[in-house]
Amino acid sequence: MREAVMRFPRLTWMRSVQFFIMRCKHTCSIWRLSPPPQKAGGKKKRFFGRKTVSLSVPQSETTSTQLSRIDEYISSSPTYQTVPDFQRVQITGDYASGVTVEDFEMVCKGLYRALCIREKYMQKSFQRFPKTPSKYLRNIEGVAWVANESFYPVFTPPVKKGEDPFRTDNLLENLGYHLKMKDGVVYVYPNEEAASKDEPKPLPYPNLDTFLDDMNFLLALIAQGPVKTYTHRRLKFLSSKFQVHQMLNEMDELKELKNNPHRDFYNCRKVDTHIHAAACMNQKHLLRFIKKSYQIDADRVVCSTKEKKLTLKELFAKLKMHPYDLTVDSLDVHAGRQTFQRFDKFNDKYNPVGASELRDLYLKTDNYINGEYFATIIKEVGADLVDAKYQHAEPRLSIYGRSPDEWSKLSTWFVQNRIHCPNMTWMIQVPRIYDVFRSKNFLPHFGKMLENVFMPVFEATINPKAHPDLSVFLKHITGFDSVDDESKHSGHMFSSKSPKPQEWTMEKNPSYTYYTYYMYVNIMVLNSLRKERGMNTFLFRPHCGEAGALTHLMTAFMTADNISHGLNLKKSPVLQYLFFLAQIPIAMSPLSNNSLFLEYAKNPFLDFLQKGLMISLSTDDPMQFHFTKEPLMEEYAIAAQVFKLSTCDMCEVARNSVLQCGISHEEKARFLGTNYREEGPIGNDIRKTNVAQIRMAYRYETWCYELNLIAEGIKSGE
Repeated sequence: MREAVMRFPRLTWMRSVQFFIMRCKHTCSIWRLSPPPQKAGGKKKRFFGRKTVSLSVPQSETTSTQLSRIDEYISSSPTYQTVPDFQRVQITGDYASGVTVEDFEMVCKGLYRALCIREKYMQKSFQRFPKTPSKYLRNIEGVAWVANESFYPVFTPPVKKGEDPFRTDNLLENLGYHLKMKDGVVYVYPNEEAASKDEPKPLPYPNLDTFLDDMNFLLALIAQGPVKTYTHRRLKFLSSKFQVHQMLNEMDELKELKNNPHRDFYNCRKVDTHIHAAACMNQKHLLRFIKKSYQIDADRVVCSTKEKKLTLKELFAKLKMHPYDLTVDSLDVHAGRQTFQRFDKFNDKYNPVGASELRDLYLKTDNYINGEYFATIIKEVGADLVDAKYQHAEPRLSIYGRSPDEWSKLSTWFVQNRIHCPNMTWMIQVPRIYDVFRSKNFLPHFGKMLENVFMPVFEATINPKAHPDLSVFLKHITGFDSVDDESKHSGHMFSSKSPKPQEWTMEKNPSYTYYTYYMYVNIMVLNSLRKERGMNTFLFRPHCGEAGALTHLMTAFMTADNISHGLNLKKSPVLQYLFFLAQIPIAMSPLSNNSLFLEYAKNPFLDFLQKGLMISLSTDDPMQFHFTKEPLMEEYAIAAQVFKLSTCDMCEVARNSVLQCGISHEEKARFLGTNYREEGPIGNDIRKTNVAQIRMAYRYETWCYELNLIAEGIKSGE
């Protein structure tokens, strides 16, 4: 080091960052931060680095260790007794990442407030916020952290052997509450008299002004130069650090996996966290089903026109085709080069042979035969998942908000066709197409669309026995999704001057943020009511960041439990770093993006994985993007080949998918281990997940280090 200083005298004034590779035998102490060099003369604030988080094997009871305040609050960290020795990177020197001391304080305070904002909105809506950042936030505030499981979402337990998943004899009694929608939000009143006096039940109703203040703060934060500089450098550091970790410990991780009996990538659980029910089958499956249905039901009446009712044979004759002649090419449901940056052409791919009549017959729940064909296809896909055993899926079914009876029709279809599969949980997607309905005078205003989407669910929650099918259906629903082409610009900026939903009578579509806010606040009130009744709650999991403005991701940071796509995070280092700190799950679909918005090689999947964002792989639309009977395995296989993923990488992504999905606590405990809610190696059961403890230790230590920088920056500036 002396020679380096003599050869490069101009570099002696620079902040030093030295990398020391050390093999730790018993102690897992990670980084020690030294204060920056002080210039002679004027006084300047100094950050006195404390030892970060000490994660070591417990000593005998007589041994006493002096802990810093941070260490005391993280004393529940795992002891790593089952983590093999591995090589770590130690960094010494100034850690302000290229910003001034004053800017560093400001950056830390901004990131701290952003995390507090997310924590607040997650707890209000009974969605997930991890324990580790919560501990650091309480430490910064000087408050003791207390574990509180009352904020956890509630999912329906798995059906017991021999139990009917559609039973209605255990539905709850009517509460007799009164409902009224006001300014786009459903309010719950104990009775009609309270409703006339406008005295709602004490549920967590939204405050629009507070939400807008928080949103404007985040808007300013992601645009601030010092914050962008700091987060950009931290993200580059995370990426480089993982590459060093891989270079040093890849063989040790592989050794762990080789010594793990029975479990490998094929038999560890993986969940397709983002898939649409209308495209959950591959194109060959759909083609086979069309031909099979024609052989069996050629003379069955399957649709009705203004002139007459048509049999299946007559329908195909009208379309001037015969199912025997159909091929996957003539079916034309697969996305290709023509759909790139053309979402309109992609939507047309949902019409087999370009015929909307076949889409209505085979891929819709509400038609002349009551969605029988669609139900059969879904049950066949479910049977394939059961045969595969270790794969699960979360298909989305659509509620458009066009009419109030949509929920009743969908739940009747679900129950009458007995669509239950132990390897499937269900979600509701709400397309953002108010402008289409308004232009055709199906809706008088946006508030009516919200009422049609949420009011039936509130009614079934208050009086389940009056809505038995819907009440049973809601037990199988785990969340809501918001879907449509994000690249369409609405030209509207959500603010205090925005029209209320009942005042939005124009044909123009509201903005993404407007949709998101009103979906979130209704889910928040609904979850509080359902939690009070002991019912399952719902997550908000929108499509976000595939295209469009960064405000989409910013709004999702505030309101969403997890998101699908997230590609635009690569355009905002601040949001990307916040998604890392809060470990917000992201369901990525590289094959889908490759056909629509982003070439596969440019997909940020690998970059996000290396940095430590919580990502999973999903298929989106197997009918359009995949070729095999197991589209999820196809997604993993292609990602592994293109990005050169290791077995540990793939199993880590699979574990993430189980954590972020909506399957029940009991199933997650069975698939991941009983401690899966704990963070770090203590929450990982390698016998079930096949994720190396070395990898889990690295991820947890790195996460704690980044959170600790924020805590230390704020405390040292006080």
